[in-house]
Amino acid sequence: MTATRLVPALPSPPRWAVRAAHAAALVTLPSGIWRLLLATGFTAGYTEAGYEAMGFTGRGALYVVGLSMAGELLALLTLGLVRPWGEVLPRWIPLVGGRRPNPRAVTVAAGLGAGALTLGLTQFALWWAFPHPNMTPLGNTIAGFLYLPLVAWGPLLAAVTIDYHRRRRVTGA
Repeated sequence: MTATRLVPALPSPPRWAVRAAHAAALVTLPSGIWRLLLATGFTAGYTEAGYEAMGFTGRGALYVVGLSMAGELLALLTLGLVRPWGEVLPRWIPLVGGRRPNPRAVTVAAGLGAGALTLGLTQFALWWAFPHPNMTPLGNTIAGFLYLPLVAWGPLLAAVTIDYHRRRRVTGA
């Protein structure tokens, strides 16, 4: 006979945390769509010579498509911090499906991710301070606005991670 240990359910996340998680999943879309346009051959603000120099064709196109997809998938993981599928992993995931993730591992991974994103993406707030000779003036402005939402990704993830940690700590789960 096997004894089943009941784990208390997590308190529901506050509305602000749910909104922040959704916002984190959305901030990668503008720059991702812009990169997808580059991969399809649209110069998207680059001069013709600049577009050729950047190598957005062939393997370069695969790279920018992969970067866009990876960024969005990582951003979508933030939703797991406020959704039931983040409490028990979906069964279709090989080896770990149906199990509860280790809350400490989730908190550490999300915290490190938030720190890395904040450090790595803050530079986009200064987009206009540096010249981009391969871009047209209008393209430079548009690209700057499309990349600007990425600055919020790290802080949004940090806020949702702190909420996740607090809710886990309350239940001891």
